Amino acid sequence: MSQAAPTLLAERAEVAPDPALTGGRARWVAWTLTWVSYASYYLGRKGISVSKKPISEALGPDVLVGVESVYLAAYAVGMSANGFLGDRIGARRLIGFGMLLSAAACVVFGASSLGIAFLAAFLVNGLAQSSGWPGNIKAMAEWTTPGNRGRVMGFWATCYQVGGAVANPLLGLLLTLGLGWRATFFIPALWLALVGVAVLLFLKRGPGAGAGAGAAKEKGAATAEDAEEARLRAEARRSVLRSRVVYCYGGAYFGIKIIRYAILLWLPFYLSTALHYADGTAANVSASFEVGGVVGTIGMGFLSDRLRSVPRSVLSSVWLVMLAGALYLYVQIGGLGMGVNFAVMALVGALLFGPDSLLSGAAAQDAGGKYAAGVAAGMVNGIGSVGAILQEALTRGVSKHYGWDKLFYVFVGLALFSAACLVPTFRVGKGRSEGR
Repeated sequence: MSQAAPTLLAERAEVAPDPALTGGRARWVAWTLTWVSYASYYLGRKGISVSKKPISEALGPDVLVGVESVYLAAYAVGMSANGFLGDRIGARRLIGFGMLLSAAACVVFGASSLGIAFLAAFLVNGLAQSSGWPGNIKAMAEWTTPGNRGRVMGFWATCYQVGGAVANPLLGLLLTLGLGWRATFFIPALWLALVGVAVLLFLKRGPGAGAGAGAAKEKGAATAEDAEEARLRAEARRSVLRSRVVYCYGGAYFGIKIIRYAILLWLPFYLSTALHYADGTAANVSASFEVGGVVGTIGMGFLSDRLRSVPRSVLSSVWLVMLAGALYLYVQIGGLGMGVNFAVMALVGALLFGPDSLLSGAAAQDAGGKYAAGVAAGMVNGIGSVGAILQEALTRGVSKHYGWDKLFYVFVGLALFSAACLVPTFRVGKGRSEGR
């Protein structure tokens, strides 16, 4: 690899800040618009969980069989594909058109009454929704530096906790108002379309984007790419595909996503059935996971920038070991009362979402650099999304045959597995550089 394309394991040496990246209204527009964009994606994916009961009552209990699995499979495949696409066409187009396609899929779903139509609509929706993370991570990589990336991404990555936490009550309100289950798809589709258009109109390429194909296509002149720039871009993408670091991040994220999706989708059920909380109480207490997640995401981002001599993967691994301890503690004392349960689950959320956001955000951006940030983010998240697909079978199988306590012990093992996946990436004593 030439000196013009630095190593994949981006190291954090002290770097003079680029004035274009440290001030200016355009930076805040990009940060805010991408935050709103990714938070909004959740409105287009949560309708099916909120409306599952009324849909089943209206159209039969089997009409939604396989829909969520098809969605998650398409999402996993699309994550990697969209990472490559984003580095070719630019973040603005990937995000904007992805949101418009997701909006169209939600409209089709809301207008349908047949299982096969639901499957097709959410297959397309999975592919469209998978444009969100690699596209937005690429955009944020263009508007951050290795010196501020940890703390900026720490705040920015609260988008998927806030989006997930807000979507359910907003969509539930539509049902409470008597608008029917179809409104939980039509109204989010309208919002997704509006935000998608805003992205297409107002999201600009950042100073850290470099020249090349993406820049040329954004200007409508795809043939203007400099030959050397094209070579560096192609080399960067090939390096990501060969990178042990990226696959280690993906392996760690696989375990993290199993735990995260299982807790997000099953914690209220666990609290109501195993600990006998009232349904409303279970919903409120389960919010502790994402409340803790916001704190952990911001805290990890600041810590990552503060400890510049420590690789981000080392910090993530340490937090994952602590996560294993917190999950074990939850099994032991989570049943002592709502206050204790809330506090310990908030600790679990902080220790999970911290490395979750760091590995899928700042660390992936470092690994891909300005030429392949979208590819790296797509690969890490694509591998991790396989875990999201598997979590339902794991959660149902272990809880049914062995009990909920044993399921949490499985989570302990997965947290330690994720920590171990990061060990090959450790380079203690090295700093972080600009990356590619």
